[in-house]
Amino acid sequence: MLEEDIEVAIKVVVVGNGAVGKSSMIQRYCKGIFTKDYKKTIGVDFLERQIQVNDEDVRLMLWDTAGQEEFDAITKAYYRGAQACVLVFSTTDRESFEAIPSWKEKVEAEVGNIPTVLVQNKIDLLDETVLKNEEAEALAKKLKLRFYRASVKEDLNVNEGVFNTAGGSHSGQNSNMINGGAVISLRPNKQRTKKNRGLGGRCGKL
Repeated sequence: MLEEDIEVAIKVVVVGNGAVGKSSMIQRYCKGIFTKDYKKTIGVDFLERQIQVNDEDVRLMLWDTAGQEEFDAITKAYYRGAQACVLVFSTTDRESFEAIPSWKEKVEAEVGNIPTVLVQNKIDLLDETVLKNEEAEALAKKLKLRFYRASVKEDLNVNEGVFNTAGGSHSGQNSNMINGGAVISLRPNKQRTKKNRGLGGRCGKL
């Protein structure tokens, strides 16, 4: 098998209640676009972006999972094989904040303790906030998660924060670096797939 046929990939699942901005966050990171019209994700969606880690091409696969309970049976199957997780709640939705521990448990039930970050989205709507900053920080501390405040609409802390670290290395896992941020070990993730997929650094969608 030729070295050119080996591809390095990282699977990241993005989870949380519906309407917190998971799909918008992935679209912003992969395509650089933002649409304010809400469209419920049915089951699971998928986008990817080519990145460079230690001078090596890496395919970052972002799985956008539905936030509604009726899709639980579908989405749980897609957690398997994930190497990092992004938990998202909204500044304007207290229920989404309170559901974070449950989402974390759902992911861990399928894949164990993987590198995970907590994201408070929609901080551009702080005048409509339904929770205190201290509450979010306390939850992150309790769950031992790296915490980011982000605004997909304003493109704040999406590229530079959340996906720059892609989960961090707080779980004690070996880490490599993406643009100065820690990310999970790439060694186990080499696949027998052709590197040349014609993405040219852009995202593809299934």
